[in-house]
Amino acid sequence: MFKRLKKDIQVVFDRDPAARSVWEVVFCYSGLHAIWFHRLSHKLYLRGWVLLPRMISNLARFLTGIEIHPGATIGEGLFIDHGTGIVIGETAEIGKNVTLYQGVTLGGTGKEKGKRHPTIGDNVVVASGAKVLGSFTVGEHAKIGAGSVVLKEVPPYATVVGIPGKIVCMYGEKVRGGEDDVDLRHDQLPDPEGQMLFCMQHHLQLLQEKITKLEKELKK
Repeated sequence: MFKRLKKDIQVVFDRDPAARSVWEVVFCYSGLHAIWFHRLSHKLYLRGWVLLPRMISNLARFLTGIEIHPGATIGEGLFIDHGTGIVIGETAEIGKNVTLYQGVTLGGTGKEKGKRHPTIGDNVVVASGAKVLGSFTVGEHAKIGAGSVVLKEVPPYATVVGIPGKIVCMYGEKVRGGEDDVDLRHDQLPDPEGQMLFCMQHHLQLLQEKITKLEKELKK
């Protein structure tokens, strides 16, 4: 147990440059507290308990601002940074070394029974305010841009932005160091709307040049 707690604390130091000391992490990081509460509620949930795990989950939400259903499955190395407003549904599955920022929702889209929440692969980064809704898989090493709404499957190493989410990059330009390398640079994402506007501007400029050329020929 202590080995796992030590690893949880080390994850914070690995991914948050603001962390200064072990005591600061233990007492001041609500994301860490939410994960610890979830482990307890999840164990009780797996044993067939219903009410007590939900009560623990609600207590954790009150104390941390993070709601994780006791039925959600969470792998090792999850890091929740400034987690206020995060919601993780009952059948959500989160792989290893995943990073979630504030306001993320891993939710469902209807009243169907069974698996209705997303499966998040290893080393995925989901940026602030992103919503991943539905029963599908987000592949390993994928990045979800801030404020995006993802409604369908995301392949590994893809970058998704927009509403609804669209794949704008595959594998990217960075050479990753290994299986446990987590790329946290979710601020450096392509801008598909900006690229579209740039293309439109370029075409308008070409049209203007052609019109100017035709006007000169008509004057002659």
